[in-house]
Amino acid sequence: MRSLLYAEMLKLVKQSKTYYALMAILVIELLIFITAYYQGSTILDLLLDNLKQSFYFEGTLLNGNLIMYIVLNSLWFNVPLILMIVTSGLVTDEYKDGTLQTVMLQAVKKWKFILSKYIMAVLFTVTIIALMMLSTFVMAYSIFGKGDLVVYINTLNFFKSTDAFHRICWAFASGTVAMVFYSVVSVTLAIFVKDSAKTWIAAALFLIITNLLLKVDLGVPALNNYFFPKLIDTWQQLFYFETNWLAIGINNAILIIYCLIFSTTGTYFFNKKDIG
Repeated sequence: MRSLLYAEMLKLVKQSKTYYALMAILVIELLIFITAYYQGSTILDLLLDNLKQSFYFEGTLLNGNLIMYIVLNSLWFNVPLILMIVTSGLVTDEYKDGTLQTVMLQAVKKWKFILSKYIMAVLFTVTIIALMMLSTFVMAYSIFGKGDLVVYINTLNFFKSTDAFHRICWAFASGTVAMVFYSVVSVTLAIFVKDSAKTWIAAALFLIITNLLLKVDLGVPALNNYFFPKLIDTWQQLFYFETNWLAIGINNAILIIYCLIFSTTGTYFFNKKDIG
């Protein structure tokens, strides 16, 4: 298994797709920073115009904590789509290049081979989000400094700078679980679909449907509480003024169980299918 993981790591490091993904995420961050730098104060003034007539705000609300919260919102669609494209390629590229048959001719068990794909997809996702978090912290605090955080989720919620920092850290951790879920799903889709372009379309469709179902009342309490589309926004619950830490922990644990279900399903079918 160790040699398989090492081989997968080398593939990720050497393929250009990995660096395009990193650059794409960096571009998203830079666009957010540029927009915030030139127009952020104007947008905040519009949002808080009525409140400023009744309350006195000391300091600037356009600060590093707010920028990091805005970057976190890229976890809704942009970042998971990029991750799904790259991680699905761990499998589809094997079919495309015809290397899968060659590998299977060696003394390699199929379940170990595909399990290494899942493990590498998880490690890649965690690494990307960690780099994203680190780069965001450095640039946000360097350019905009620290300050209190104002977030609008149904109502305006205000958090002191230190509290905001802790919440953002936990939000990145919770968001990582959601991103790992998407990456695991993309590898599973690749096992069934095989073709790169078709897998990307299937991944994008899965992402869109999941985001749509997040806002839909499914009519059954169990589905509304525990169906995976209802769990992907768990990171955002950290920005409610009253934080239900138990619910957040349970949601992330259930999402990890979904990851295991999808990976087990993909491993089982890959192990059973003929590689031709």
